[in-house]
Amino acid sequence: MLDRKKLNLEKYPEKIIQFGEGNFLRCFFDWQLDILNKETDLNAGVAVVRPIDYNTVSLLDTQDGLYTAIIRGINESGEVVRDYRVISSINREIPVYRQFDEFLKLAHNMEIRFIVSNTTEAGIVYSAEDKYEDRPQNTFPGKLTRLLHERFTIANGDLNKGFILMPCELIDYNGEELKRVVLKYAELWNLGEEFKNWLINGNIWCSTLVDRIVTGYPKAEKEELEKELGYEDKFMTTGEYFYLFVIQGPEEILKKELKLDKVNLNIKIVEDLKPYKKRKVGILNGAHTSMVPVAYLYGVDTVRDAMENSDIRSFVEKAIDEEIIPVLDLDKKELVEFKEAVIKRFKNPYVRHMLMDISLNSMAKYKARILPQVLESYRRNKIIPKRLVFSLAALIRFYKGVRENGDVINLRDENKYLEMFEKLWKTDDYRYIASSVLGMKEHWGIDLNTVEGMTESVSRYLEVIDKEGVKKALGEI
Repeated sequence: MLDRKKLNLEKYPEKIIQFGEGNFLRCFFDWQLDILNKETDLNAGVAVVRPIDYNTVSLLDTQDGLYTAIIRGINESGEVVRDYRVISSINREIPVYRQFDEFLKLAHNMEIRFIVSNTTEAGIVYSAEDKYEDRPQNTFPGKLTRLLHERFTIANGDLNKGFILMPCELIDYNGEELKRVVLKYAELWNLGEEFKNWLINGNIWCSTLVDRIVTGYPKAEKEELEKELGYEDKFMTTGEYFYLFVIQGPEEILKKELKLDKVNLNIKIVEDLKPYKKRKVGILNGAHTSMVPVAYLYGVDTVRDAMENSDIRSFVEKAIDEEIIPVLDLDKKELVEFKEAVIKRFKNPYVRHMLMDISLNSMAKYKARILPQVLESYRRNKIIPKRLVFSLAALIRFYKGVRENGDVINLRDENKYLEMFEKLWKTDDYRYIASSVLGMKEHWGIDLNTVEGMTESVSRYLEVIDKEGVKKALGEI
């Protein structure tokens, strides 16, 4: 078992409140913080707040806040790497449903400067049922508002005693959304104009974009890894080599307070997240979404196996190089570097990323991740990108619900789409099937049949895929 005294690891002064004890923050934010603590004079400890009432997982306190982050993947030189790091940035964990007073006391510590969170995409929500007197409030923003009001009261409204908030939930402009919901609670609870002014002007609400695949507790490898480590670790967590933390906020303040000028981490302080969001969605998520139906119909089950297949790898790389990158308005060199990092991530031998897991809600994913590049390519050049359009034809064939070898596909999407495809595939009129899907104006926001060449291309690809298989169809493009 990990022990601070034996490892000669002192606790850092608490300067950060973290909502959420899950694998992602511990393998992403707390991992970066540990590097900053050990390579700079940041000297910042974390008080973790467990925001949900459950007892199935022990508190981090049972290991004195210590755990091992196991980082594995392919580095910049193309080498397979494994790095084991004992993370000592967490001081303690507070179960807010059992220690509400201890939770509120965090607001009394004027050394605490940052608040970080990851309460899932469903975490930043508003509920009129939450009351100021609740111990605690049900929602994360409700709990946060109560904590912020406690700080406001203790600090007598001093605008210099607020926090820097960096939510990591996977929603667009998460900092702005969190601020909006907290202000709604301030209104609901009649906490006054002075408090609302303090929320807006006494705190820095940063929006963030986070990127790292965290595979969590390595249950299947537990015994092997503990033998290698030489100790038991109930909280070890695993993640890929690549990571990126983009923070939208005041560069001078954040770099100074986080000591970012003293260590080389992949943390970017920017004025606007949008270009980085478009890059991630277009290249990383777009490659995933375009790959899935093509690779799965081909007979492949995982992302890594898809990258080992020369046909599919060529399809994915050319789709990124020739059809996605040209319509993204970012520095070309930076886009190419990101693409190369993405391909290495796809090849990571330590991540078994199932294509069927990525396939969840593929209709919405195609619209959000690929369609913008298709339409932008047509807008700029009057050309429809053949590989991205081929992936839509493959997706329509995927929703037939059966692989080429006859295996049933466990489709997971909204019932309205599943029912629609079931009806469409009762015919073998490929043009009818294609035009019906392309004509879903309520879904796409546009009748895609009006895009010149779209109906003909999707119909043709769909027929070849269905009659002769994906491998033969790939030959056409």
